[in-house]
Amino acid sequence: MLDQYYLKPETIDRIRASWLGEPIDRYVTWLTEHRYAAPSVHRRVPMVMHFAEYAAAHGARTLEELPEQVDGFVEAWTHQHARGCKDKEARRRVAEAARNPVQQMLRLVLVGYTGPHPLPWSQPFAASAPGFFDYLRDERGLRPASIALYTHNLRRLERYLDRIGLRELGELSPAVLSGFLTATGQVLCKPALSGLCGQVRVFLRYLHREGLVSRNLSGTVDCPRIYRLSDIPRAISWDAVRQLLEAVDRRSRVGKRDYAILLLLVTYGLRAREVAALTFEALDWKHERLAVPERKGGHSMVYPLSPIVGEAIVDYLQHGRPQSRERRVFLLARAPYTPLTWHAISNLTVRRLRRAGITVARAGSHTLRHTCVQRLVEAQFSLKAIGDYVGHSRPKSTEIYTKIDLEALRELSLGEGEAVL
Repeated sequence: MLDQYYLKPETIDRIRASWLGEPIDRYVTWLTEHRYAAPSVHRRVPMVMHFAEYAAAHGARTLEELPEQVDGFVEAWTHQHARGCKDKEARRRVAEAARNPVQQMLRLVLVGYTGPHPLPWSQPFAASAPGFFDYLRDERGLRPASIALYTHNLRRLERYLDRIGLRELGELSPAVLSGFLTATGQVLCKPALSGLCGQVRVFLRYLHREGLVSRNLSGTVDCPRIYRLSDIPRAISWDAVRQLLEAVDRRSRVGKRDYAILLLLVTYGLRAREVAALTFEALDWKHERLAVPERKGGHSMVYPLSPIVGEAIVDYLQHGRPQSRERRVFLLARAPYTPLTWHAISNLTVRRLRRAGITVARAGSHTLRHTCVQRLVEAQFSLKAIGDYVGHSRPKSTEIYTKIDLEALRELSLGEGEAVL
């Protein structure tokens, strides 16, 4: 396969002459089979060649010895190519550009290889509080998804401390923490800020337990008060939904995919996780049904398959979806064509709303879920029926949507309230 990407015979000879020439050739074949673009192949092959040279220089002689060389190679590459870079996110991108092709090749040539752990400095406060994430996993027993939230929110705190020039955790104070929460509160909603506060408290208690700070500062972090039914669902009008769907260019593969996803979100009120988890088995074309298993409340749901939704999915499957043995319906539009994550579905919803010129607070996939519920409320369905339709496990979860029944609220405010009630 190398001759498809390199014109000079000496370049091909040099690659094949490497002590990892055969694995690299297999890796290029794999990239070709998974339809990676030529520029991507041209970036990845030199990287694995550099890794082969590094591993040989550090004593590796067999394929089985390669995994223990990955971290050292990535660290050395990052040190050389991100020298003087103070932005940790930029350093992370440089490191991932080195790590990803190496790990891809090793997964291909070594049976059972899953890849080493990320470099320690990729976790927030890895140098100043190195055991915190082990504490979350081993002592508190948190799941990987929960640990990922801690990583995300503590990285916010780490970036803030870097920005104000605070280098030592021992210098933390109530004033510093208050400034961080004030700044973060400008971009987060109350529930998200409340979750962040709880995670910061756990971190501060750990620092005090380990003697990394002189006093327990967790009590100085006040979570925002959240009153039940105090918020308003972030729905958009049905005219805005039409505007959103009409703005999607369905001539492209990405447009066909996104159009089908948006229709699923707004028609059935599905969550992004549920759309990401859809498989071919969920689509019963013969009986025109759509199955949504393992919903958030622990139950499953079967919907009638709307003709419009069905046509959009068929259009995507026939003319937009890359060829793949993957059973999940929605895939990335670029190699390696892995299934979309729920994060990607939420992000593409945000992009589509912005491109359509629709402004909404805290835009995301739940915007369309709320819009679906608003449509049902306006059609005067009962809260029990609406809750069942969108997969609420408790009736109280549906009550907040009574606040968007504008006609009923208008009648209540203008008429005799007791008669309406």
